[in-house]
Amino acid sequence: MTRATGDGTVGKALEVLDQVAAFGRPVRFSELLAQSAFPKPTLYRFVQTLTNQQMLSYDPDRQTYTPGLRLVRLAHSAWEQATLAPMARPYVDALSRAVGETVHLAQLDCGQVLYIDKRNAAEPIKMFSQAGKVGPAYCTGVGKAMLAFLDPTIADDIISQQSFHGFTETTLRDESSLREELSAIRTAGYSFDREEHEPGIICIAMPILSDQGRVLGAVSVTSTTARTNLAGLERLAPVLRQTTGKIAQAAQNWTFPDLNANAETRI
Repeated sequence: MTRATGDGTVGKALEVLDQVAAFGRPVRFSELLAQSAFPKPTLYRFVQTLTNQQMLSYDPDRQTYTPGLRLVRLAHSAWEQATLAPMARPYVDALSRAVGETVHLAQLDCGQVLYIDKRNAAEPIKMFSQAGKVGPAYCTGVGKAMLAFLDPTIADDIISQQSFHGFTETTLRDESSLREELSAIRTAGYSFDREEHEPGIICIAMPILSDQGRVLGAVSVTSTTARTNLAGLERLAPVLRQTTGKIAQAAQNWTFPDLNANAETRI
């Protein structure tokens, strides 16, 4: 069920957009209504307004709704203007060619990891992460790499939002274990995913830090236990460090959303 917001009409409309997107497929009004906190007339009014504004698209033959083309255009604009992806692209490409493994570029979004770019390995492997998807911060390499270097107050807030669901046998299950690992990551300068989110999937990740130490994002090199091991990935630390450094340098004039405020802040 969707939650009611305190942000008036705009907040409620965004809740409906989130609900439609969460299905990951065309959805009927009856399905939306079954999970909505809004009364039927209110939900119908929001759906019709969003459709009229092309934020939702309606298929009259199947009687289903999907995210609309206007929303796609806005998403593309946000990707170009508010993420590291466009400026990081050449460095992500170069890293991918150098290591031959899957490369991820990620940023933090409301306590979760948002994958904003990805390059598949020379021999692609199936995994959860895709550009545009969100994942947990506490059990992904990129998530832990960013958490470890955040301002302590911001880190405390994000850690408090983690679910600590046990995806695998090696998933960190509590705040104490996570904080212990974050301390080790700060010392090493990089993190690992030890099959914590998906069985057989391992990675090494590093944060992208501004000159002032602000966390801008993270890059990871991901592989499988059938192909390599953590020691093998650790040997890629120097080239990964070069990549994050180059992205950080390219981002010096980038204006990005402050993790601790709604206003944008200059690095």
